[in-house]
Amino acid sequence: MGPHPATHLQRIDDLLDPFLAYLRVECGLSPNTLDAYGRDVEQLIADLDSRGVRPVRQITGRHLAEHLAGLRSARGLESSSVIRHLATIRVLFRWLEARGIIDDNPADVLERPTRWRKLPGVLSPRRIRALLAAPGPGDPPRPGPPLWLRDRAVLELMYASGLRASEAARLGLRDRVDTLGVVRIMGKVGRERIVPLGRPAADSLDAYVEHCRPSLVREDARDAGRLFLSRTGRPLERVAIWQIVRRWGDAAGLKGVHPHMLRHSFATHLLSGGADLRVVQELLGHADIATTQVYTHVDQARLRQVIQRHHPRA
Repeated sequence: MGPHPATHLQRIDDLLDPFLAYLRVECGLSPNTLDAYGRDVEQLIADLDSRGVRPVRQITGRHLAEHLAGLRSARGLESSSVIRHLATIRVLFRWLEARGIIDDNPADVLERPTRWRKLPGVLSPRRIRALLAAPGPGDPPRPGPPLWLRDRAVLELMYASGLRASEAARLGLRDRVDTLGVVRIMGKVGRERIVPLGRPAADSLDAYVEHCRPSLVREDARDAGRLFLSRTGRPLERVAIWQIVRRWGDAAGLKGVHPHMLRHSFATHLLSGGADLRVVQELLGHADIATTQVYTHVDQARLRQVIQRHHPRA
């Protein structure tokens, strides 16, 4: 495509909507991912605007590097968030270059700050057992549907299969294949994968489907065939999954537990048990094995701790 008219005057804030449209239509990104990209670019625009940098061709690599540094120092963002901002900036400026809006890509000078990458939080097997055992009827039991059966099924499934919160929320009744003992997961960008389902998770799902879900279903079929339903019969949303994990984590005495921690624990425990890295990549639905390799670093960190604690010459 040829250069955009009046490219020297193009303002970056005028290009946000076309950029997001490109991500939605041509890249097929999910609404949650689009929202994240949009917020990242809006923060970049606000930072550049505060420094009087408006035409897109005025933006230099130094401007972008200072923006990323400010996110970490002034705003106190976690390393993972800064790395996500970097990824957004790279995609944005590659798009600008492809459209002929810029001739030279200022994001090319940015290096991926791998030393910033924070190892994911992982629960030990003992803490996982405490979390999974936390949901119960209570004393005295609460009236109404036994939602603790649903919550236990959510926790068991996410740890047994390494699901993201959004994947657990989207799971349909038909996505479980009992005869094969697996679940079909629709991951990011429409990427489907098949994940085995362990016996404890299968038993928890059976108990929920038999003794809880029928009392949640409404006559107007608002459930859309989803597996996990709310008290009102609507599909359980991603935010509700987060709340369930957090609530039962607190009940088990485990502060700060979140859904991705179950996914991290799933991967790390598999690798600790001798699973092949490629197998774990497939189970997690990672397109790039480099994303999966972070879990080998987690396990190596654990091994170093063991040596330092128990080896006489450590």
